[in-house]
Amino acid sequence: MKALSFIVILNFFFIITTSAVCGQEAKDSDLAKQAQNPIANLISLPLQNNTNFGIGPDDETQNILNIQPVWPFSLNEDWNLITRTILPVVSQPDILTGGEGRTNGLGDITFTGFFSPKNSSSLTWGVGPVLLLPTATDDVLGSDKWGAGASVIFLTMPGNWVVGSLFSNVWSFAGSGDQDVNLFTWQYFINYNLPNSWYLTSAPIIIANWEADSDNTWTVPFGGGIGKIFRIGKQPLNGQVSAYYNVEKPDSGADWQLRIQLQFLFPK
Repeated sequence: MKALSFIVILNFFFIITTSAVCGQEAKDSDLAKQAQNPIANLISLPLQNNTNFGIGPDDETQNILNIQPVWPFSLNEDWNLITRTILPVVSQPDILTGGEGRTNGLGDITFTGFFSPKNSSSLTWGVGPVLLLPTATDDVLGSDKWGAGASVIFLTMPGNWVVGSLFSNVWSFAGSGDQDVNLFTWQYFINYNLPNSWYLTSAPIIIANWEADSDNTWTVPFGGGIGKIFRIGKQPLNGQVSAYYNVEKPDSGADWQLRIQLQFLFPK
């Protein structure tokens, strides 16, 4: 009888523990989709490090750490405003500084605000303004121009997929920089979610500098990587590693890029 009672107690604790683990995995799987949605109603702090290799004849390296706080606001019963600020911390090689040696510091800040409906159908979308702020700590790290433009995003999440595109264009309108800014950015993202909160990802950033000549206008990367939702204590995080090869690039562009991202998630 005692042995039977002991077995019953063990089975009870096994069921409770398994249910808790499965429940946590379900929550993290749902959190993975939210983390992959740039306009989710989710406070987060992505730290995205991009290392660009193979710049110029000496194969120099540029490093850009993008600190990207995302903060959503509820405007009313129907609309959210999702704000995203990108603060780039740049290490520029001498080929991009005019041979004056490596320069380190803060680049120009970009702020985007997306107005997005709370109750969308299978297609989620957002649209809003983009602002370029001349915050660079050195002339070679920024444009020294104020800029403004527009951005729009569309995405859908059928089954295990999160698929979408983000478009923006920024034009300069003031500032003392010598070169005007007319910059188009397109980031498509394709994510496939796997068991245990792992996922496959491809999110290259395609750039067109309309102020450059036709041979130096486009940067077109291709590649992908892998990510996972995990926890340190109770804090959920989204870790990701990916690599992209530039199939089209300016003369001074990099051959390829390694991207490592750690995103702190603060679900409500």
